[in-house]
Amino acid sequence: MRILTCVAAIALALALAVQAGASSHREAPFIGKFPQVDATDFYLFMSYEPDRTGYVTMIANYIPLQAAYGGPNYFPLDSNALYEIHIDTDGDAIENHTFQFRFSDNLPPDGVIPLQIGDKSVTSVLRNIGPVSAASAGGLNHSQSYSLSLVEGPRRSGGGRSITDLLDGTSEFAKPFDYAGTKTFGGPGQYEEYARSFVHDVQIPGCAQPARVFVGQRYEAFKLALGEVFDLVNFVPVEGDSSPGAGDGGGFPGGITQDPNRNALARNNVTSLALEVHRDCLAAEQGIVGAWTTASLPQAAILNPRATFDKPEVTGGAWTQVSRLSTPLVNELVIGYDMKDRFNGSQPQNDAQFADFVTNPVLPAIIDTLFRDAVNSTLNASLETLAPTNLPRADLVAAFLTGFEGVNQFADTAAAEMLRLNTAIAPTPRSGQQPLGLAAGDLAGFPNGRRPGDDVVDIALRVVMGALCHDVPLGDGGSGVNLGFCSPGDAAIGNVALTDGAPLSAEDLDNRFPYLLTPYPGSPANAPLPTPSI
Repeated sequence: MRILTCVAAIALALALAVQAGASSHREAPFIGKFPQVDATDFYLFMSYEPDRTGYVTMIANYIPLQAAYGGPNYFPLDSNALYEIHIDTDGDAIENHTFQFRFSDNLPPDGVIPLQIGDKSVTSVLRNIGPVSAASAGGLNHSQSYSLSLVEGPRRSGGGRSITDLLDGTSEFAKPFDYAGTKTFGGPGQYEEYARSFVHDVQIPGCAQPARVFVGQRYEAFKLALGEVFDLVNFVPVEGDSSPGAGDGGGFPGGITQDPNRNALARNNVTSLALEVHRDCLAAEQGIVGAWTTASLPQAAILNPRATFDKPEVTGGAWTQVSRLSTPLVNELVIGYDMKDRFNGSQPQNDAQFADFVTNPVLPAIIDTLFRDAVNSTLNASLETLAPTNLPRADLVAAFLTGFEGVNQFADTAAAEMLRLNTAIAPTPRSGQQPLGLAAGDLAGFPNGRRPGDDVVDIALRVVMGALCHDVPLGDGGSGVNLGFCSPGDAAIGNVALTDGAPLSAEDLDNRFPYLLTPYPGSPANAPLPTPSI
C-alpha cells in the first residue's frame, strides 16, 4: 500500500510532463509554427491483416490536432515540403532506403469553379461546392496529388527512382479530400468507400513483390486524457481496478479506471502517409530494420506581397529538416527543452549529442526533487530517492537507442534513436495483441516496432520510472524474466500500473491497411465516433 501511495504522487509528476505534447504533437517550440510538417506519430510493424504475411507497414502521421470542422481549407499537406520515411538495414543509423513524398496543389483544369452572379462570373469561395464521391469530385476546387520515389543510400545522394502504379504505370497518385462532413460525401458511412479508392497498389523499383500506399486523413489513434492533465492532473493516475477494465474497484483506492470517454483527442484527425512493403525489399540478412520519418523545408522562403494560389511565396536553398520522429514521446519526455528543436533537425547517426538525456534522465530527478519530502512525510517513510538509481540508465539505452538483444537489436548497432523491428517475428493477430507490448509478453509489440494499438503512454510512464528493472513475462509459459539491466531494488515503484485511464487496444483499429479508422466528420456536430469497419 505504501508503494502504491508513493506511485500516485510520482504519477502526478509524470502526467504533468506528458502534457507538453500528445505523442509528438507540437513537441518542440519551433515546429509549432509549421503544423503541416509536424510529425505526430510513427508506426512500424509487421502487417497483421489476413493474407499479408511478410509485409511491413509504416505509417507517418502529420498535422496534429485536426479539428474535423476546420474548413474551408481543411488540412492539405505542404507542397513545398519533402516528407520522408527512412530505413536502416545494418544498424549504423544511416538510411539505406528512403521513401520520399512530394505533394502538388491542383485546381480544376479551367480554374476555380465560377458561379454566375447577375451578369458577372465570379469564382466560388469554398474548397468544395458540391458532392464528392469516388466516382465524381466535380465540385472540388482544390485537390492534392503526390509523387513517391525511392532513394538508395544516403537520402541526399540523389538518384531517386519513381514508384509507379501497378495497374497503369503512372507516377502521380491522388490524395482524398478531407472528411468535411456526411452531406458532402453522400451520408454516413460513405467516406470510407471514397477513401479506399485512394489505396494504390504500387511497384517499387527492384522489388519483386507489389506494395501499397495510402495518403489521406485518418482518425487520431493516439489516446490521452489531456483535459484532466491540464487541470493540475485532476485524477489519481494509478489503476483503480484489479486489472484494466475489470470494473471491480479492486486496485488502488481512488485510482483512475479505464474509460474511453477520457480520451481528449476523440474528435481529432491526422493525415497519414501509409506504406506497406514486403520485408524482402526492406531488411538485409539480419532481418531487422530501423526506421524514422522526417519532414524538410527549403532553407529560404520569401513571401509574395501579391500572393496567388500558385505562388504565395518563393522558396529555395537546401532542404532543411524541421521534424523528426520515431520512438514516441522521446522529444517530450527525454530531450532537454533547449535541445528539442536541435533534435528535430538532427539525424540518428549524430545522436551521441543527446546521450546524456537518456543515460542520466532529468525527469526522474525532477520528480524526486518535487515529491520525495512530501511522500516521506505522508507515508512516515524514509525513501532516499523516488528515481531509479541504476545510473547510467542501461534500461533506457536499450529502450531508446539500441533495441533489445535477441529481439530487435542489430548485431553491430550504433546507439541511435529509431524504431527497430525484427521482421522475422511473426505478427500477433489483432485479437491477441497486448496493449503493453513486449512488457506484457507480446514480442510483436512496442518497442519491437510500434503498432497503432500499443498503449505507449502507459508504457512510457512505467519504463521511465524503472519498469524494466523488474521481471517481464518473456520466459517459458509467460514466466517472469529479468532483462539484466538493473534490479528491482533500483526502482522500488517500477512495477506498479501507472496509467492515464484512456484505454487503447488493437480492437479499436481496423484489421486491414492502413489500419487507422475513417476520420471523424466535420458535420454533423453530434456524429458518433468512428469504429472499426472490418
